[in-house]
Amino acid sequence: MARIEKNEMRKTKIGAALTMLIVTVVAYTCIKLIGELVGEVTAQELYASAFDEHVDSTGQIRLPKDFQNSWVFLGSWAIDGSQTNQTGAVGFHNVYTQPGVVDYFKLNGNFPDGAMLIKELLASETGEMTTGTVSHATEVQGWFVMVKDHVGRFETNPLWGDGWGWALFNADDPENTVTTDYRQDCLTCHVPAREDDWIYLSGYPHLNL
Repeated sequence: MARIEKNEMRKTKIGAALTMLIVTVVAYTCIKLIGELVGEVTAQELYASAFDEHVDSTGQIRLPKDFQNSWVFLGSWAIDGSQTNQTGAVGFHNVYTQPGVVDYFKLNGNFPDGAMLIKELLASETGEMTTGTVSHATEVQGWFVMVKDHVGRFETNPLWGDGWGWALFNADDPENTVTTDYRQDCLTCHVPAREDDWIYLSGYPHLNL
């Protein structure tokens, strides 16, 4: 009798363990599928916002307005002044992207179609403060914009290629890009980051958290 009860208890424990395992697997699968679905929805939204609002039918790129207040801040680059015998930073490059890009990148390991990166180029000043010698940003000098293109939409437009649209805007004319050919005007600066889709990912810790 005791042996039968032990066997029944053993079967009950095994059944409970199997049930828990099945529940865990199903839950994990559901979470993964939901995550992929959310990522896909985000990608579709990014595509629409970029190519409907900020790129015209010929591939001309428009600078988004007020992105500093509604987009995600990715990171900042300080330009070392010692190269020109100056103290501190001689400029800052603050980089922004649309809401949803970071989550998509973490889920998929790449930038979605329509992802935009805007590098705001800022002048700077350096002086003494209570914390020591400090550099801070001042006026905007321009913006460098990249738009992710997975399908090669504008093969004859020299602003597009290598998976991106490329455009530099000066602060005194934010409506018109000064870029005429991305290969000559933009690409050479990105060659060291070629294996990371031409993006210096080390400067954007949000993508790696």
